[in-house]
Amino acid sequence: MKNSQPQPVMSKSDLRFIREDIKQMHAYVVQDAQGMLKLDAMENPFSLPPELGAELGARLASVAVNRYPGAQVEKLKTALANYAQLPEGYGLVLGNGSDELISLLSMACSQSGQARHSVLAPEPGFVMYAVSAQLQGLKYVGVPLAADFELDESAMLKAVEEHTPAIVYLAYPNNPSANLWNTDSIRCIIDAVSAYGGWVVVDEAYQPFSSHSWLDQIRAEPRAHRQVLLMRTLSKFGLAGVRIGYLIGPNEVISQVEKIRPPYNISVLNAECALFALEHARVFAEQARVICDQRNKIIEHLTRLNRVKPYKSEGNMVLVRFMDADAGDNSYALRIFEGLKAKRILVKNVSKMHPLLVGCLRLTVGTPEENEQLLGALDELCESHL
Repeated sequence: MKNSQPQPVMSKSDLRFIREDIKQMHAYVVQDAQGMLKLDAMENPFSLPPELGAELGARLASVAVNRYPGAQVEKLKTALANYAQLPEGYGLVLGNGSDELISLLSMACSQSGQARHSVLAPEPGFVMYAVSAQLQGLKYVGVPLAADFELDESAMLKAVEEHTPAIVYLAYPNNPSANLWNTDSIRCIIDAVSAYGGWVVVDEAYQPFSSHSWLDQIRAEPRAHRQVLLMRTLSKFGLAGVRIGYLIGPNEVISQVEKIRPPYNISVLNAECALFALEHARVFAEQARVICDQRNKIIEHLTRLNRVKPYKSEGNMVLVRFMDADAGDNSYALRIFEGLKAKRILVKNVSKMHPLLVGCLRLTVGTPEENEQLLGALDELCESHL
């Protein structure tokens, strides 16, 4: 016999106390990768060797999860300081990935009232610079890159002069273009921002795959970099699931950021995973070497395909423009993207993120076997004249 009782009707929530700008925002969306070859999120494709996995499991089993994080996190800070070879007078603060560090910096520079500080970054770039600024009530200013994804130095300097931003983000290398920007242009921007006490944050999320690090410039010229902070993450190192980011800067600045860092923001399990990885840094360095070698092979292969333009990369991804001579829009890239999905290969469609990215897909570098599968699929799709 069917239940004749009326079913409860959910009432609509009253959202009047939710900020209007948040209502207009879109949540960060992660593509469904179930059953797919996942080449969309710039992750290290290599898992731990079985013997190291077993060793890590034993280590994690002995962690006191009934206690708040304390000494372990301090050990991790020391280990990261040694790994990065911090300059004298510099310290670091830990974040739950780089995202939290970006939020902390925005929080540190936000203020109430009408005179809002601003955050400035080149575009296309990492979306969380803008999102974090907006959430903390800061004004966000995006400056388009040049057509070759190089910094538009004159436009950047003009924007700095006009807005006097509290923070300027410079990703080194950039995402999604994967290039390292001109050193002289970066120096000019640092000089302009430092002159009035603003901060330049050099984001080195993809440092394990890059031929250069701006930390070398900081070590060589600490006085010229007194207003420069450097941000890194262990996500690209090989620990995307562990969520550890760290911000390097002069001790007096780091001490201010520490005041607003949530207590116990790094779990004991995450700290132990990161300590274990740093103890086996050679394993991850070898993985990075293989990824860089595979990246170069992907670029070399793609240069031989018609209507395909891969860009030089200093990261673990390759930005590729799929050019349709007739349409000159996103149509060809979309057909390639959907063709890859039909073959159970997931890449990132960035063609609608910014006008400079029209026709572009971003390919994460996978294992040699995964890359072979990807290139075979691209050969087939490009030759079929989609």
